[in-house]
Amino acid sequence: MADIDLENRDPNNINDHLKVQFEDVLAEPEGIRSIPCIWTLSYKCFEFGKSICYKILTTFCGLCIALGLGCDFAMVAFDHVWIWTPCMRDFTICVGCYQKIFTTLVNCCCTPICEACGGFFSKIRIQKS
Repeated sequence: MADIDLENRDPNNINDHLKVQFEDVLAEPEGIRSIPCIWTLSYKCFEFGKSICYKILTTFCGLCIALGLGCDFAMVAFDHVWIWTPCMRDFTICVGCYQKIFTTLVNCCCTPICEACGGFFSKIRIQKS
C-alpha cells in the first residue's frame, strides 16, 4: 500500500473551487467599515466555524462516505471489467461482420451505378459565352 501525503491532500487539484477564504466571502468597501475588533473577531469566528464544522462532519461521516465511495468505484470497475468491455468487444466483432457484408453490397450494387454516372457527367463541358 502506498503512503499517503498528509500535507498535500489534493495533489490533482480536483477541489480548487472549494478554496474559500474569509476575504472571498466578506469584504467591506472603502467608506464603510466596522470596528477593527469586530472585523478581527469575525475573521476568527469564520475560520473557527469552518474548521470545526468540517472536522465534526468528517469525523462522523468521512469514514462511512469513504467506504461507500470505495464500494461504488469497485462496482464501477467490476462493471467495466466483467460487463461493459466484453459486451463492447462482442458488439465490435459482430458489427465488423455486418460492415463487411454492407461494404460488399455497396461495392456490388452502388459502385457501378456511381461510376457510370461519373463517366456520363464527366463528358459535360460548360463554356462561358
